[in-house]
Amino acid sequence: MPEPVLPHLLPSLAPGPRIAVVGGGIGGLAVAAFLRRAGLTATVHEQASALTEVGAGLVAAPNAVRLLRRLGVMERFLRRAVPLDRGWEFRRWADGSVLSVERLSGVCEELYGERTYTVHRADLLDTVRSAVPEGWIRLGARCTSVDARPDGVSLRFADGSRAEADVVIGADGVHSVVRGAVTEPAPPEYSGLCAFRTTVPAHAVPDFARRPAQTLWLGPGRHFVHYPIAGGRAVNVVAVAPAGDFTDESWSATATTEEFHAEFAGWDPRVTDLVAAGGVPGRWALLERAPLERWSRGGVTLLGDAAHPMFPFFAQGAAQSIEDAAVLARCLAASPDDPARALKRYESARVARTARLQRLSHARRDVNHLPDGPEQRARDAALAGSDPLVANGWIYGYDAEEAVAS
Repeated sequence: MPEPVLPHLLPSLAPGPRIAVVGGGIGGLAVAAFLRRAGLTATVHEQASALTEVGAGLVAAPNAVRLLRRLGVMERFLRRAVPLDRGWEFRRWADGSVLSVERLSGVCEELYGERTYTVHRADLLDTVRSAVPEGWIRLGARCTSVDARPDGVSLRFADGSRAEADVVIGADGVHSVVRGAVTEPAPPEYSGLCAFRTTVPAHAVPDFARRPAQTLWLGPGRHFVHYPIAGGRAVNVVAVAPAGDFTDESWSATATTEEFHAEFAGWDPRVTDLVAAGGVPGRWALLERAPLERWSRGGVTLLGDAAHPMFPFFAQGAAQSIEDAAVLARCLAASPDDPARALKRYESARVARTARLQRLSHARRDVNHLPDGPEQRARDAALAGSDPLVANGWIYGYDAEEAVAS
């Protein structure tokens, strides 16, 4: 029996190229939303049976927020997001002394036109999904292979079905199947670090942790971050520590509270109290890949973690996926009859910026995790004299759509 061909990706009278998005996370749904805004259509193939996000919280900086505003989803976003008054509040691991604090309220809007927010990943996913027609999303569709030909691209799925498209966008994460159609397949490398995460109900934490601030504790070999999410009803906790023999990258993997606590034993009690107040913590190994020089081949391209996975030290992973989505949609809308040209334009607009962020986020682990001593004291002095909100203007003030407006 011949394999079924999905009718919604067969040639039709709809204008523009047939576009398939592999992956229904934040990046995949964002590119579908921006394609719709640009007057194009797409199908999102997501392997899960339901659209869900784990990983708890993330930071939405102005460079991402201005793009969400253009999608017309800000009202929904603001129902659950927390506007920050303080960002990058660095504290010392042993006693909580403040090394540096960045005032955001009023200043961020003046500099960059938008505020900075924290939000649960699931709430951001729901926000972006609201801009995508229900009929564009195909669940339970695990892509197993991508075959690019001169006349189009064929996708095959675990259930035996296949789909034909003119453009395939790989938004399928660090273990991307689509990536193998663009570059030589190679597994990501383990960084030697792992991340713990937990969410604590706001009623179970002291006022200190409920403040609208992104607090980052720096210590030898580790760091610990917390901030409010879910409209202030919960506090997100994420911490990075040595991985040891742990190599499980799955966000569904867990640790015990005792294991989490042991990594931060001896730290300020406000840190260990937050660990104790949380539920069963998630734990996943941080993977790394070197920046790619090329994201596209023929009608196939990459987006988000499939193209440029980065450590969370600059809180830009989701923001860069949203930037990718906005730029890619604009490029495809500008050259609907020449997808290969559109993908090359997209790639040239994005590679240098995301590679810079990849390198900086990877280098930051060494700065954050210095052992106590002369280098640590020099770092702390540098933090005290810095203004990261201004210094990172190249990140927050960037308008992804303006970069390809001409």
